[in-house]
Amino acid sequence: MTGATEVVAEVSPARPGFLEWVTRLLHTHRGRLYRLARREGLREEDSFDCVQDAFYTFLLLPQARQLVESDDDSIKLLSVLVRNHARNRRRRHEIARPHDSGDENLALLAAEARPVDELIAQAEEFALMMGCVDHLGKLQRAVVSLRMLDEVAGEDVAAMLGVPPSHVAVLLHRAKHNLRSCMLSAGYRP
Repeated sequence: MTGATEVVAEVSPARPGFLEWVTRLLHTHRGRLYRLARREGLREEDSFDCVQDAFYTFLLLPQARQLVESDDDSIKLLSVLVRNHARNRRRRHEIARPHDSGDENLALLAAEARPVDELIAQAEEFALMMGCVDHLGKLQRAVVSLRMLDEVAGEDVAAMLGVPPSHVAVLLHRAKHNLRSCMLSAGYRP
C-alpha cells in the first residue's frame, strides 16, 4: 500500500470509492504539486517529501471526505498545503542555506546544478518511456503505474484491480518486456 492509502485505512473505514478517489487525485495532481514545491525553492527530494506531507495532512483533515466530489476544491487545498509545507521546510534550520553571497557559497550553488545536456537527455528518456507506457494495454499500464511508479505491493495491486496476484506478476513481466522492446526500437540505449 502507498503511504496515502495506509493513512486512510488507519484513520477510519473508507467510504466506497474513497480510495479510488485518493489514487486518482494523487496521480492527477502529484506533478503539479511537485512543481509548485520546486518553485517555492525546495530541492528535488525535499519537494517530493513536501508533496507527501501535504497529502498526509490533507487526508487527516475532516474536510477531505467532503471534497471527494470536488477536484477543484481539493487541488486548491492541496496547493495551499504544499506551499505551507514548502515554506516551513525552507525555514527550518537544518536545511536553510546561508544568506551571504561570498564566492565560496556561490560556487556551492553552482556545483549543485546538473549539466543542461544531462537534464535534456533525462527528459528525452522520460518522454520516450511515457510514450511507450501509453502504448501498453489499460491493465498493463495500471499494473506498471502501481507496481513500479507507486511501489504498491503486488497483493495490494491485485486487490485493487480485482485479479489474482499471480496475474499481476505476469502482467508486470509482459509490460516490462513490451516497454523494453518499445524503447529499444525507438533508439534508446541503456
